Amino acid sequence: MKRRFTRPGRPIALKLLVLLSVPLISLVGLWAFAAALTGGDGMRLLEINNLVTNLANPSEQINIQLQHERLASAEFLSSSAPYKELINQRSRTDTAVATFRRRASLQENVSPEMALQLKALNSELDRIPELRRGVDARTIDTIQVITTYSDIVDASFRMYDQMILVPDMALYRLARSVTMLGEAKELLSRERAMIVHVLKAGRVRPADRAQFTEMSATRRLLYAQALTHLDPDVSGAYHQLTDSAVYRDFVAIEDAIRGQATANGLPATASTWLSRGDALAAAVERNQSEAVQGLVDRVNPTATNILIKIGIAGGVGLLAVVTSIVLSLRFRGRLVRELAGLRDAAAHFAEVRLAGVVEHLRKGGARPEVEPLDTGAQTTEVRDILHAFNSVQSTAVEAAVDQAELRDGVRKVFVSLARRNQSLLHRQLLQLDSMERRTENPATLDDLFKLDHLTTRMRRHAESLIILSDQTPGRGWRNPVPVMDVIRAAVAEVEEYARVEVAQPPSVAVAGSVVTDVVHLLAELVENATLFSPPQTRVDVRAHSVSDGLQIDIEDRGLGLPEAELSQLNARLAEPPEFDLAESERLGLFVVARLAARRGIKARLRPSPYGGITAAVTLPAALLSDQAALTGGR
Repeated sequence: MKRRFTRPGRPIALKLLVLLSVPLISLVGLWAFAAALTGGDGMRLLEINNLVTNLANPSEQINIQLQHERLASAEFLSSSAPYKELINQRSRTDTAVATFRRRASLQENVSPEMALQLKALNSELDRIPELRRGVDARTIDTIQVITTYSDIVDASFRMYDQMILVPDMALYRLARSVTMLGEAKELLSRERAMIVHVLKAGRVRPADRAQFTEMSATRRLLYAQALTHLDPDVSGAYHQLTDSAVYRDFVAIEDAIRGQATANGLPATASTWLSRGDALAAAVERNQSEAVQGLVDRVNPTATNILIKIGIAGGVGLLAVVTSIVLSLRFRGRLVRELAGLRDAAAHFAEVRLAGVVEHLRKGGARPEVEPLDTGAQTTEVRDILHAFNSVQSTAVEAAVDQAELRDGVRKVFVSLARRNQSLLHRQLLQLDSMERRTENPATLDDLFKLDHLTTRMRRHAESLIILSDQTPGRGWRNPVPVMDVIRAAVAEVEEYARVEVAQPPSVAVAGSVVTDVVHLLAELVENATLFSPPQTRVDVRAHSVSDGLQIDIEDRGLGLPEAELSQLNARLAEPPEFDLAESERLGLFVVARLAARRGIKARLRPSPYGGITAAVTLPAALLSDQAALTGGR
């Protein structure tokens, strides 16, 4: 490996310029940037009142009115509420929307992210008239009504997310918790509308139960998470609410709807569900309003404190910058030379010596002795750094040794577990075979065949671990096996074997000693072909004689692969790399590459005429024999 390092040879003044000027200029720039950035955060906090007045409060009123309108629409569709009440509620919603849009137009200097969320919220609000027409014409069911109103409200919460990005961590946690409580309140409103829908149906259908269960579980999670970050003076009211009878009654309602007992009818207590839900909603609305006001009251003092801290930190930082410049100018050329020597030695270790140690350990070598770095530095600071580098060097070597031992231990564990699974699966196959012979019932026999096929696939996966650990599976044949039987055995180990069509191969046989590996290799490629092609297409397996043996083509009708990725996979098949646990999604190709290298088999991927991939496997003549000379026997 070439060393690309600059040795001291330039004038000392230039080195000092490079060494001192760049970091000092960077430090000054960083100080200015940090001061401007944090100052901007403080000014943003001072603007929070405008955001609350023009955006947060009006949009919260929209959410409240939309929650009422959603409930009124659900009651109207259930024929349990007069149309006049729904019209009045719509009027209140329209008033809230108009107020929000008028106030939002007064808000200036919003961030691009906030502008994007405002646009999304306005787009959702534009859906309200169409939704109302569907409710009036009763062409939309209650679930759709709940979902559409919920999408509109969700857009406002995404806008709130852009309003709570503040630098003060305590204030951020409080703001985030208040927003989460608002989302929990919204989920409570959705549950109330769902209760109206359930009461109309007289029972809880599976789809309704699933949707209600998700709502209630999310609501409880949001409450639990938010209460852990609220200040005691804010969380006290919520803790009192969760300990109150009205909250426990609603939790009991949630559990009743989520339970299986409501599948055939509602309990007698269902007549009180609406009133108990209304009581809890009123209490939650009151607590939410108080929590929002408490958050607003804390913003201005926090903003003032931040600006004061910024001023102090900016002044101290500027003084530190000036002091750093003065002190840095006292360094001389010896420091430059010593640092350059230290840099060269450390980089050489990282790029050359450590790489050699790792390669030595991968080949099974003994623990190496690594000499410490020594550049002859005289400066105390540089010698301290050199000592630190030597500690890092020792740690790096220990880490490399530990990694090698870990890889060897993982390999042994793989082999041990795979051998055990292989033995158990073999016994299970024998037991299934015995049961199949004794069974005459067609349905039972079909189930046993499916279980037999599943066990065969499990055995192949166990053998994959053995192969990846550079071991040989225990299965084997003494005599050659016809290539047709080999291909069929491979297809039988694939889940979607019914999609695979095998053409009549030449009359040759595969040597018994390699049958297991060939079957495993073909099964992995056939399985890839079925997995990465549409389920309605077929996979063709064809075999034909070539000059240096037998070629087996496995062709699918999938989407194919980019040329760059195809070349990378073919390189891996040609020269199998060391197995990497981080690339487990390519496990099958690792196995194919290992088997091909072990038996001298050539495996290559190429584009298929049908748009998919063709895997070409060439078995050398040394692994084949004339099928007419077979004597049989395993």
